[in-house]
Amino acid sequence: MKRILVIEDDAVISEVQKDYLEAAGYAVDVADSGDVGLEMALQDGYDLMILDLMLPGKDGYEICRKVRETSNLPILMVSARKEEVDKIRGLGLGADDYIIKPFSLGELVARVKAHLARYERLTGSAARNTDEVRLRALRIDKLSHRVYVNEAEVALTSKEYDLLLFFVNHPNRVFTKDELFLKIWGYDSLGDIATVTVHVSKLREKIEPDPSKPQYIETIWGVGYRFRVE
Repeated sequence: MKRILVIEDDAVISEVQKDYLEAAGYAVDVADSGDVGLEMALQDGYDLMILDLMLPGKDGYEICRKVRETSNLPILMVSARKEEVDKIRGLGLGADDYIIKPFSLGELVARVKAHLARYERLTGSAARNTDEVRLRALRIDKLSHRVYVNEAEVALTSKEYDLLLFFVNHPNRVFTKDELFLKIWGYDSLGDIATVTVHVSKLREKIEPDPSKPQYIETIWGVGYRFRVE
């Protein structure tokens, strides 16, 4: 049975969510503060987390950031705050979805099912074959460091390959240019974050069917990039 952690300080809302999710066949635990919620989330026994943004103690942003340091479990952030900047910030910290209150419980359950199914497909595929990644027309042979599009090999530079592999290993997560520069080029590298933009552009030219309408590397305006697998 899939385990879900609900971090919500409103007891009425959390209990209703718990009832609906349990009726859908999930085991549900509830935390009513950010401090307790983070402690439970870091136990790493959950398959998905529903995270309220405004909480006593640590807020949803901090919890999301901390959990993302060690785990890729799906995070659904919920909030009454409708401003685009809040949604961008939440996605930028690694949330998989951002749901604005009030929302229907049927919609919540549907999103939970969709995110769990997608995560299971990704982790299941990785478990079956860790040496090769297949995604639509794209194939990556990790052992030989070769990349194919429609079974035709494409030549990538070492940094283009590193960037692509990083995206593939962190699907559907939004990364800022600063984060990508740090992950791929490192603290000691000399250069400018414009390097990231250039490499993403070159990578798109090589792997995207239509680089002007990318289906893999998506631009999240005002934040950075996300590698889409759906």
